[in-house]
Amino acid sequence: MNTFESTGQKIRRKFMRDEVYDILLDWIVTGKLIADQQIRDKEISEQLGVSRTPIREALLRLENEGFVQTKANSSTFVTPIKYQEIKHYYSITYTLEKLVIEEIYTKITDQHLEKMMNVNQEMYLSIKEGNYLTALKKDTEFHAIPTSLSLNAELKKILTNLKHKLKRIELYYYDKIEDAHISFVEHEQIIDALKQNNLNLTLEYIEQNWKKGLERIQNHLIKNENVNR
Repeated sequence: MNTFESTGQKIRRKFMRDEVYDILLDWIVTGKLIADQQIRDKEISEQLGVSRTPIREALLRLENEGFVQTKANSSTFVTPIKYQEIKHYYSITYTLEKLVIEEIYTKITDQHLEKMMNVNQEMYLSIKEGNYLTALKKDTEFHAIPTSLSLNAELKKILTNLKHKLKRIELYYYDKIEDAHISFVEHEQIIDALKQNNLNLTLEYIEQNWKKGLERIQNHLIKNENVNR
């Protein structure tokens, strides 16, 4: 059985390994490649129209970032989602985002706040329409607005990698969570605290937003566990 359906997608840009990386990362994050699924470079090579070398280079990068793993027989598989790791991702993310806010707090303008409000509204509408992938993109875009003002390149790099992992996790759970729309209200609280020039309150709401997102996943898991007993 052919694992990959033909999409007509071919590599055109100069740096093939980077585009192969972007494509494979997108497939993993959006669930086109599911947890524990084997990745065969020959199939990807045929589908994307590239040699195996950039594919192997991309897979090595993905393995270093924790998205794939190579087992004893040298086969490469998509890394499964582990709940204990989810908790670590969330705590690291809100800690780093709070560092960003402390750095860029005085740089946030009315234009930034307006953009955050608009993106948040778009996220809410996407949730209501059941368009969870777009909703998650808007959620990421919301948090990226203040982060883009940071001069700390390494911090932004770490956050970008974490957000890819969180997007994969949240997309997996999003349609299973009954109160996902509450994140819209939590974002409004962050915006209001920024409007008030209240740094401590902003930091508190950012931490709450991520902690409550994790709590919503926890509640789903507990509910699902009770149903299956």
